[in-house]
Amino acid sequence: MAEFKLPTEIVDLPSQGKLYPKDHPLAEGKIEMKYMTAKEEDILTNQAYIRDGVVLDKLLQSLIVTKFNYSDLLIGDKNAIMVAARILGYGKDYKFNYASEEQVVDLSQIEPLPLTDEVKKAESNEFSFTLPSSENIVTFKLLTHKDEKKIEQELKGLSKINKKSSPIVTTRLKHQILSVNGEDELPKVREFVDNFLLAQDSRALREEIKRIGPDVDLTFFPEGSDRRVDIPIGLSFFWPDI
Repeated sequence: MAEFKLPTEIVDLPSQGKLYPKDHPLAEGKIEMKYMTAKEEDILTNQAYIRDGVVLDKLLQSLIVTKFNYSDLLIGDKNAIMVAARILGYGKDYKFNYASEEQVVDLSQIEPLPLTDEVKKAESNEFSFTLPSSENIVTFKLLTHKDEKKIEQELKGLSKINKKSSPIVTTRLKHQILSVNGEDELPKVREFVDNFLLAQDSRALREEIKRIGPDVDLTFFPEGSDRRVDIPIGLSFFWPDI
């Protein structure tokens, strides 16, 4: 019987593997992915996956060849894998409407953001930051897929208690902040976020987390503009015929 083989590609991770343990499969900063097949198209149209909000993760898990715990994946690295999956499935040209004009972005030209010195020097996924207004010193981590799922579950639980409540900012920070002035007990960290984190400090911390976090540059220059804007990642990203 003939042996069928699928072509694969090696994808560079924005983190360069710096924030994974040294013995982790992603520590070399690369991941192997296969080209999309009809099987993955079935995943994209699976109504149960779409309803549960897991269709993208199911797709990526099916395309990734490298063996590792998907929950460990940093969010910025996941974004790079998402772009690679789109290219491997439907090509590099992404067409969409922006400001009533059709735009075409060459996804193969999307580059990782420059790695910050903090990440280059990091020995683990833990960083320190002095809040500018209160001068409290916090340590924080960059979120993984596992963290995102925990945040999502917590927000769903809170919405059941109070449908008008939407504490997205504070909930994310509770999962990102590891300690405050050396105090790393979870109840203390959560109390600080709920009652003592100044709005100016919260904003500064979130900007610092965004600055440090490895990611890909998901922006483009619209036709006739000299200002970069976010690439809209809509239904047509993985459903180009919609």
